[in-house]
Amino acid sequence: MDSPAIMKEVVHGLWFDSCCICIPELIPQLMPEAGSLLHSRVLQYREILESLPMDAYTHGCILHPELTIDSMIPKYATAEIRRHLANATTELLKLDNEEPQLTEPYLSKHKKLMAKILEHDNVNNLTKILIELSMVLDQVEAELEKRKLEYEGRKCELWLCGNTFTLADILLGATLHRLKFLGLSKKHWEDGSRPNLQSYFERIQKRYAFRRVLGDIHTTLLSAVLPNAFRLVKRKPPSFFGASFLMGSLGGMGYFAYWYLKKKYI
Repeated sequence: MDSPAIMKEVVHGLWFDSCCICIPELIPQLMPEAGSLLHSRVLQYREILESLPMDAYTHGCILHPELTIDSMIPKYATAEIRRHLANATTELLKLDNEEPQLTEPYLSKHKKLMAKILEHDNVNNLTKILIELSMVLDQVEAELEKRKLEYEGRKCELWLCGNTFTLADILLGATLHRLKFLGLSKKHWEDGSRPNLQSYFERIQKRYAFRRVLGDIHTTLLSAVLPNAFRLVKRKPPSFFGASFLMGSLGGMGYFAYWYLKKKYI
């Protein structure tokens, strides 16, 4: 099946189970009508969730697996990335001798990468942003509780901003998916501390588009993203560029569905 056909299924799948017939004119908009209460809620949580430093969570958890529980990142990832970063200077000197015209662009890339990794490698900074993450998830938990009270006694699905699935849910679902992969779910909702969030994540994982785009965490991220990234690390000089590709892959995979739909509907 070609890509346009696959993406069409993804869009339809957001609203219907795979066994249902899709009727385009009945598919609700991902962004509610401007001026409505639902619209303002979606804007609020879209801003909150988009501001989360997902790259810092990802890099920090790779470099400090001791802060995670049941992380799905292979154990060799930390050592592999640190090894490539440690060898970056040697690689640059070698490159300067072999391909002097490439030294400057690679050096610039290396400096930017190192600055970012050093920031994300700071345990104190990582602890701080994880505390801030807990505060955001507390707010989400409270919002989900409001939905239960708001629609009490009514037979309808409950999502973050109302009884309609919106862009805010796409972003929240992708965020929870990433946190689960990184080994942060046990500390943030699977320990029973946020039952509404846990129930929400269980429901969103059953949606057709979620399964199709993000798929199973083990098979999609581990068997597809990481091995391909490490193969490039081994083949492509300089090494730090491979490490950069690995982290970039991890940093972008979780938001594929959200960004596609954002471009399509907004």
